[in-house]
Amino acid sequence: MASAGPAGAGGQPRFRYDARLANEIELRWQDHWEAAGTFRTPNPAGPLATGFDQVAGRPKFMIMDMFPYPSGSGLHVGHPLGYIGTDVYARYLRMTGHNVLHPFGYDAFGLPAEQYAIDTGQHPTATTQRNIANMRRQLRRLGLGHDPRREFATTDPAYYRWTQWIFLQIFNSWYDGEAGRARPIEELVDEFESGRRAPVGEANPAGRPWADLGDADRRKVVDGYRLAYISEELVNWCPGLGTVLATEEITADGRSDIGNYPVYRRPLRQWMLRITAYAERLISDLDHLDWPEPIKIMQRNWIGPSDGAGIEFEVASRAGAAIRAFTTRPDTLPGATYLVLAPEHPLVDELAAAAWPEGTPAGWRYPEGGNLTPPGAVRAYRERAARLSDRQRTEDIHGKTGVFTGSYVINPMTGEPIPVFIADYVLMAYGSGAIMAVPAHDQRDLEFARRFGLPVRAVLQPPPAWFAGRGLPARAPASAWPEAFAGEGSYLDLGVPGLDLGRLGMQAGIAAAVGWLEAAGRGRRQRSYRLRDWLFSRQRYWGEPFPIVYDEHELPIALPEESLPVTLPEMADFRPQPQARESDTPVPPLARAADWAEPELDLGDGPQRYRRELNTMPQWAGSCWYYLRYLDPANSGRLVDPAVERYWMVPPDAGPGDGGVDLYVGGVEHAVLHLLYARFWHKVLYDLGYLSTREPFHRLVNQGYILADAYLDARGMYVPAADVLTAPDGTPRYQDQPVTARAGKMGKSLKNGISPDDIYAAYGADTLRLYEMAMGPLDTDRPWRTNDIIGVHRFLQRLWRTIIDEDSGALRVCDQPLDRQTAHLLHRTVQVVRRDLQNLRFNTAIARLMELNTHAAALAAADGLPRGLAEPLVLMVAPFAPHIAEELWSRMGHAASLAYEPFPQFDESLAAEPVVTLPVQVDGKTRFRMEVPADAGEEQIAEAMASHPEYARHTGGATIRRVVIVPGRIVNIVTRP
Repeated sequence: MASAGPAGAGGQPRFRYDARLANEIELRWQDHWEAAGTFRTPNPAGPLATGFDQVAGRPKFMIMDMFPYPSGSGLHVGHPLGYIGTDVYARYLRMTGHNVLHPFGYDAFGLPAEQYAIDTGQHPTATTQRNIANMRRQLRRLGLGHDPRREFATTDPAYYRWTQWIFLQIFNSWYDGEAGRARPIEELVDEFESGRRAPVGEANPAGRPWADLGDADRRKVVDGYRLAYISEELVNWCPGLGTVLATEEITADGRSDIGNYPVYRRPLRQWMLRITAYAERLISDLDHLDWPEPIKIMQRNWIGPSDGAGIEFEVASRAGAAIRAFTTRPDTLPGATYLVLAPEHPLVDELAAAAWPEGTPAGWRYPEGGNLTPPGAVRAYRERAARLSDRQRTEDIHGKTGVFTGSYVINPMTGEPIPVFIADYVLMAYGSGAIMAVPAHDQRDLEFARRFGLPVRAVLQPPPAWFAGRGLPARAPASAWPEAFAGEGSYLDLGVPGLDLGRLGMQAGIAAAVGWLEAAGRGRRQRSYRLRDWLFSRQRYWGEPFPIVYDEHELPIALPEESLPVTLPEMADFRPQPQARESDTPVPPLARAADWAEPELDLGDGPQRYRRELNTMPQWAGSCWYYLRYLDPANSGRLVDPAVERYWMVPPDAGPGDGGVDLYVGGVEHAVLHLLYARFWHKVLYDLGYLSTREPFHRLVNQGYILADAYLDARGMYVPAADVLTAPDGTPRYQDQPVTARAGKMGKSLKNGISPDDIYAAYGADTLRLYEMAMGPLDTDRPWRTNDIIGVHRFLQRLWRTIIDEDSGALRVCDQPLDRQTAHLLHRTVQVVRRDLQNLRFNTAIARLMELNTHAAALAAADGLPRGLAEPLVLMVAPFAPHIAEELWSRMGHAASLAYEPFPQFDESLAAEPVVTLPVQVDGKTRFRMEVPADAGEEQIAEAMASHPEYARHTGGATIRRVVIVPGRIVNIVTRP
């Protein structure tokens, strides 16, 4: 593979390692790897099994990056940080004898691609393919060792066929709470037919037996149990984008993150996935994962388990009617003086009285003191709340607001009627969307109570110090408290028959209150979650079509597997249909494809006309399971061959259900949505017997961000950082106007991105790889400094000229043995580099390689570089800078690629640091001896002395006046004057 290269220009040596030579070497080796199939990874079975017999005895390792989204603007140098890190580790693992699967693909469906296509007047198919091609080119130039046979995009019909297949498995399943797992829907039907299970649910409110139900009613009952179901849900509707948005896609001021359009809360008929059925397993199984603890905490908080009680509050004016409220503090129920519902609560309309009850304060109405009837006031308030995001409602910027419904409920413990309000600080996403308000012991409830003049009644007596700290007399009434008391106090005499909390602590008091409610038939123990079922519909074109049609009953029917994939129709106009009013029913773009939307199909009863589902899946769908398709991408007959799945996902020493991807690297921004959704899908497939592991990703590492200076002009708008110049006085200026520098994450939004193409041209890809790995630990943020790149480029230049003569291109390697100092430095370096690579501490490994290279350069300049040092040095550099390493390895006479050469080993005895024994004297008398490295300086010796077990015994109580250290000879501690 060696090349003479063109003659030097401008007086430069002909064989100098500069950008020209680096690019020539890199392109040539990339072509070689591709032609030779260097990084093709064989499977134990199936279409990719060729060559497996050669690696069958090796330990397997699967390493992957989080699915990238192919942007139209291409990569900036911050994007490949994680990709380089996984490639370095994958190359190291291959050299340590592993069979490594390191795949790559593209998450290409979704709103950003579609919106870009709309804005530019192009079809998303064309823009997506162009973006993928550009990204593939940029990544290939980095020399990443991916198996190209396993590459795919979520937009490939051959891929999303299986996304649709997984949806069908979810649709055709239900969660058996008693068994604690998903089961096929056919088994549920069998239980209904046999009478082992009663067909209860909203579709059968009268509880009629299965035999008495008609076909349509039976289907409705069954649909109510499915893990994928249709429901009218309150959603974040964005008319400007023409689609529903997730909460995370909305800014703090209630607008869309893409396009900055207003977002409203409104009910829509949507597909939902019953992720809440898996809430407990999603929490408990985190304990088995090797993930960063902050990510686990984020997921636990997102799921948000709360233990308490569901309490039934009877509606005073309607016999038999009740509102169920959840609380974590049922022991404070006697202090509940009003009930608050979320504005979207389904009972709000029924509770709105025809007229205000006599004596209703004017401040309880909406607008305050207005002339609207309760239904009108409730409707007006709900319209106001719909214009606020959940974040705005809970931030409480403008104080508590609400409106009385005109109805009362009965407090189960006190028997008194209490008013029912609706207020925007209560969300349907928590509990049941109804809370009992105990203003004495909850700050939000207290603020609301004081705003509306509601009673404040204490259940717990704060300790005396609490009163004293607020300047209150002991036992001041709750109405005088400046804030709610939420700590542990002593229970007051509640006057509830059969409930004596007396001297109980909080936990015992809660348990006693729950027992009282259950005995009285007024409530029961309950666990609630912040997690909501996954809203799975998007009213857009660029997404996976649902494999669902509707019949004359408007009930969903799953298409047979042999009809997959359901492909998107070709459409010239795929823009969302504009909404004249925010209340208009959205019409998805797919409705324009009339022939596609209403097909004639034979689903077993002869040809009939059906209506397709016109919504598409969200962009999260394709990224929920892509790691599985990497395993067996050419398999057209099944999701993944079981033998292939077990080989890659289950370690040899794994317990039942243990395993997953060995290492998954990606950004912390995906901590909740992607990772939680992928875990959910994986668990469903595990329950149904398609997978061997309970979890998809065993180990997770979050790479840091690359930070770069961004610049704001006088308007507060970001300007292109590349066009900012430094004035003579040192201030940054853009178009001769002063700008303000601000550090931030490198990216398009801050206009501070730097294209890797520019770095390739100026230095080569190996320099970029090495620089990004040397900047700091993989999991920390690091600032980009273009001027610092020259340092690692010079390291590669020195490595090159240490082995290759720059003028003649001749090899400078000799066969003389290593001297003792060189042998020690080499083996110590191998020991440290192996340890650092195994722990993903790439920056410290590079620092040691630079030290060894400096020593090697000195040897080469004197008597020539021994081959015994040159070859292991190049092999250790190879994971970081593979192109130059391959070239040097080839020039040293090796015909084969070094990709699978054994990584250097070390000899413990040679790697050990030489030590000396120092006598330690106290006032001139030797008291003990200690071993320290032979080259230890005064500071290191002092630290070793202070930590020695004899030090305290011989100096305890004495005043140390000075310490005399003679490195390599003696230490004397002076205590006497």
